Amino acid sequence: MNVKPTRLDRVVLAINYILLALAVLIVLVPLLYVVMASFMEPTALLNKGISFNLADYSVEGYKLILANEAMIRGFGNAIYYSVFFTVVTVAVSLFAGYPLAVENFVGKKFFMTLFMITMFFGGGLIPTFLVIKELGMLNTVWAIVLPTAINVWNIILARTFFKGIPKELNEAAKVDGASEMRIFMGIVLPLSKPIIFVLALYAFVGQWNSYFDAMIYLEDQKLYPLQLVLRSILIQNQVDPGMITDRTAMAEMKRLSEIIKYASIVISSLPLLVMYPFFQKYFEKGVMVGSLK
Repeated sequence: MNVKPTRLDRVVLAINYILLALAVLIVLVPLLYVVMASFMEPTALLNKGISFNLADYSVEGYKLILANEAMIRGFGNAIYYSVFFTVVTVAVSLFAGYPLAVENFVGKKFFMTLFMITMFFGGGLIPTFLVIKELGMLNTVWAIVLPTAINVWNIILARTFFKGIPKELNEAAKVDGASEMRIFMGIVLPLSKPIIFVLALYAFVGQWNSYFDAMIYLEDQKLYPLQLVLRSILIQNQVDPGMITDRTAMAEMKRLSEIIKYASIVISSLPLLVMYPFFQKYFEKGVMVGSLK
């Protein structure tokens, strides 16, 4: 039976549509501005703002970035670090979350308490740096991946998702003689694609946007990820005006800085924009199941 919406329902729906449209504009307008600005001549951008005149557009910024060996190497490093970190942290979250979801797991509350403590208390930067140094991980990929590989929030999401899997599946498998590892690998994991994709997306985005750990633990510039390379380039182009007496040199430095800034933002955002559509169908389901159970 179809119920005709009341006037109040139509008003509420109209308000919701307006708010959603405003939210889309808030997100979309800055994105379009950055993309268009990355193709514009900096002088035209500074003087006229966004222009629809094709004569004001140029690909010089992208040429400068793609011709920069450090930029290409940093992009490859960032992909490698992010993928490696994603594999490690998702594996740790799944293998830690599953036992915590098993009812008869001995010591479950004790281990969960230990995990929860680490969410509120940390050793601090200096002790962490000393530990990594003593372990011989400085200036290696392990210093980027291992210290933050265990994320308690991800473990809680995985545990909550596993609790939602029907117990009858596990009981039937145990009757057939399957071990816990067999149940986990053959039954639980195939049913856990939503939460796996959610955890992978969280991990990849977090590592992709990270630069502080690399700045602290890496000395060899050949190991720098893209974010640290971009930071170095932008800082090098932000010259103190008091140090430059030649106005032409100052103008050219400012021009190059503007070119690099917008083009680098677009390039560094591409992997996230490309991967999200493939994760979208799993994202909402995984997050909602992990939050409602």
